[in-house]
Formats: sequence, C-alpha cells, structure tokens
Amino acid sequence: MRRWSRAHRAEGRRIGFVPTMGYLHEGHLSLIDHARKESDAVAVSIFVNPIQFGPAEDLASYPRDLERDRAAAQQRRADCLFVPSTTVMYGSDPVVRVGPGSLAAHLCGPHRPGHFEGVLTVVAKLFHMVEPDVAVFGRKDFQQARMITRMVQDLSFPMRVVVAPTVRDSDGLALSSRNRYLSPAERTAAVRIPRSLEAAHRAFRTGAIGTGELVAEARAVLEAEPLIRIDYLEAVDPNTLEPVDLATGQTVLAVAVRIGSARLIDNVLLADGVGLSNLD
Repeated sequence: MRRWSRAHRAEGRRIGFVPTMGYLHEGHLSLIDHARKESDAVAVSIFVNPIQFGPAEDLASYPRDLERDRAAAQQRRADCLFVPSTTVMYGSDPVVRVGPGSLAAHLCGPHRPGHFEGVLTVVAKLFHMVEPDVAVFGRKDFQQARMITRMVQDLSFPMRVVVAPTVRDSDGLALSSRNRYLSPAERTAAVRIPRSLEAAHRAFRTGAIGTGELVAEARAVLEAEPLIRIDYLEAVDPNTLEPVDLATGQTVLAVAVRIGSARLIDNVLLADGVGLSNLD
C-alpha cells in the first residue's frame, strides 16, 4: 500500500483516501467522488474492524461482499482497493490505542463503550499505511467525523479531513449498510428518523431556539412509531459535542434508534435541515 501511495506522490500526485467497512452503497461511492475532486489518485479501503464492535454487536453478521464492492469501486474510478486482513491490521490485540477523550462523553459514546477508541485506532493505522493527503468521511457519522478531524489536528497528521454531506434515499432515510437488516415494515418505520429531524428543523426555522422544545418536536415523531426505540436524541455543539440549551444554525441535532436488529443514526445541522416536505 505504501509503495503504491509513495510512487504516486513521487510523480507529484495528491492521494485521496476513503476508509470503509465495505458493502458499499451510494453514500460510500459519493465519498469516492469527493475524494477524486480533492486529489489525483484515490485509494479505498475495506476492513471490518473487530475492535470497534462490542461483545453483543453485529461483527459476525455485518454484511460483506467483496466482489460487489470491487465492481462498484472500479465503476466510480477508484484507483486502488486496499483490503487488509485482520492479521495484517492487528498482529496481536493492540495494547496502545487512540482515545477519544471528552468527545465520547455524549451521543453514541455512552451507548457503545470502547467503540470510538476502536475507530480512532484503526483509522490512525490506515492513515499510516495509506499516507493520504486528504481523507473523506460522511456526515451521517457526525461524531466519528468530528473525532477523526480532531485526531488529525491534535496528533499532527500531515493531511486534511473532508466531511461530505449525508446521502439519502428518495424518502429521506440516510443510506447505511445496516439498512439491509430492516424488514419492509421496519424500513417504512425508519422514515420517521429523518422526519423527526426535519420536524425539529421546521420548529427552529419558525423561531424556536430552546433545544428542549426542538428535541420534543423530534421525539414526538419518533414515539408515534411503536417499532422505534430511541437510544438518544440530543442537541449538541458541533465542535465539543456537548449538549446545549439554546440552538443556533450550527447546532447539531443527533439521533440513534433501534428498529428490529438494526441500530441507525442520523443528524441534522439546524441551519440546513434534511430537505423533506409534507411531514406527517
């Protein structure tokens, strides 16, 4: 991997990088498109990272289809597909890991102990292996993207992180590899997630700035669907990820819910909204 990257850099090319866990969908592929705009040669990695999964999570069942992924990456003109084995990534369980600090105190952090330590550790290792000039992540995983951006800043990685917009299905549901776990009824229920965020955005747009009121608007949409169980629904500062009492356009409303066996996350920047209309 390093030989490939260094050979391109020696010829004056900028290296773009898109780390993934595979089972590529249009959201992942849009990140390849962004990386191509930012660089001259794009590497995509596929690695289902075991140290970011908890004991009761879906490591064994996480969807995998390497040949499908290879074809999709080639179709989007990725220049390199890097598929390291677990043995290559972790010759032994890493004693030294990268910690997220206070950025894991809210949102997914308390619900997934150790998850972000596993994410930051594998991303740091991938950055060292690929040596990119720029890496692209999706905004759906807002907390993860914020942590990685801060890791690059705090640990002086010689590169830049780009956070690309969330890609959504035609009904507004954010694309996710875990959407495949949903039954037809659960998939219909899941549309409540973006609708809840848009309900809060609509309230903000019409003058509500108390985050308690905005969260209540979103919660009402979710709680009207019995198949949805809410893990969290929080309005946070985009930099510190700490809860705020008064909203601005830069406030992020983030949600995680469980529907059947799937745990789905989403978020909205209140200045932007999700882009839905005709809310229930």
